[in-house]
Amino acid sequence: MSRFFTAPSSAHLNRRGFLAATGALTLATALSACGGGDDTSGGTSAEPVGQADIDKAMKTPTELTFWTWVPNIDKEVALFEAKYPAVKIKVVNAGQGTPQYTKLRTALKAGSGAPDMVQIEYQAIPTFTITNSLLDLRPYGASALKDQFVDWTWSQVSGSKGEVWAIPQDTGPMGMLYRQDIFDRHGIEVPGTWDEFASAARKLHKADPDVYLTNLAANQAAAWHGLLWQADAKPYVMSGSSDITVSVDDDVSKMLGTYWGTLAKEGVIGVEPDFTDSWYAGLNKGKYATWLTAAWGPVFLSGSAKSTAGKWRAAPLPQWDAAKPSSGNWGGSTTAVIRATKNPIAAAVFAQFLNTDPASAKMFATEQFFFPATKALLADESFVGQESPFYGGQKVNQVFADIGSTVNTTFQWPPFLDQAATDWTETVGKSLADKTDTVRALGTWQSRLTTYAKTQGFTVHTS
Repeated sequence: MSRFFTAPSSAHLNRRGFLAATGALTLATALSACGGGDDTSGGTSAEPVGQADIDKAMKTPTELTFWTWVPNIDKEVALFEAKYPAVKIKVVNAGQGTPQYTKLRTALKAGSGAPDMVQIEYQAIPTFTITNSLLDLRPYGASALKDQFVDWTWSQVSGSKGEVWAIPQDTGPMGMLYRQDIFDRHGIEVPGTWDEFASAARKLHKADPDVYLTNLAANQAAAWHGLLWQADAKPYVMSGSSDITVSVDDDVSKMLGTYWGTLAKEGVIGVEPDFTDSWYAGLNKGKYATWLTAAWGPVFLSGSAKSTAGKWRAAPLPQWDAAKPSSGNWGGSTTAVIRATKNPIAAAVFAQFLNTDPASAKMFATEQFFFPATKALLADESFVGQESPFYGGQKVNQVFADIGSTVNTTFQWPPFLDQAATDWTETVGKSLADKTDTVRALGTWQSRLTTYAKTQGFTVHTS
């Protein structure tokens, strides 16, 4: 998911998240439709393309089609066209998330109509790599870019054999936004651990039954996956193109289920759906003292809860082990190249330029308010040193830049994430909303997801 703000108009953006991430095909159908087989190399070798060939391609009159939902991206595209005037980029908004992915799969199956480059969220990449739909960017110099990006983002775009499937564009490391005034009123310290968070939740709700420390939305599988990520869970581990280990009810998951299920049953946290009128009203009226969100959250909140300006602050998520700070990620996109493009060199150069050119990358941060994926921007004082009046003058970008360095690099996504999200909402999410047994719901989620994966042609293992 990408948080392409001009807050608050992108309110639907992050609720989309996992619930609108990807549509699944059966494995056999997907591989057949996209010229599959077990090889996920993207149809290229790692043999580098020579500089002479690159120079020639970039001077040859060419038109490339780029599917993206980023608003006003023409500004970044213009920078590329100024450097490479022979190459023209046709920008097409084919939908946000699922609508775009559905159209893309249809075009790939038909063998015509697909773009040259496409915006893809991190969690959607496996859906297209198992169908051999993405171009391995290594021959075009992408491997040399690794050190420019935050470590975990490069892991997200890399294949098991070293392939580079996309170039990171933006990120969403998770932190905690909190109401300083509510904390002060009730003598609550910023919780550094989840035990402290639970104690604060009980203390606050007892003191004021109309206020909850936070809302864990029962419809938001994205947040749950981010919390799994922080806890070093391994819910999905792919091995090759058809073997997957599904572990959504392992010990780590049960720890989360027990923790959040207990707080929900006690009624000391909210569980209402997020990105709804009621949820927005709650943030504006002080119903929730924190929002466990991602790096796109600060800008989003400043546009969605204007009446609370100056009252919020930012902090890392509470920790399971305070000696080993960690976080998960919620959101962010990449630029990938479609394997079938007739202009792979120009398309690959575009994907790399768009996200590594200093002016283009900075424009994403200042024009669209993306949270950067490049280390250079995350060390740029003009970005991290910004003091936000909405957050009492705090340097919020610095807070999330620091958090980003603690995101685990090993988390993986399944190639059927839409099903995982739907099943989560109907099992684990429902248990939170209904205040029933969340640990039992995890078992149901595991069973449903395992059954589904097998029917799609995957060999499923459990840890």
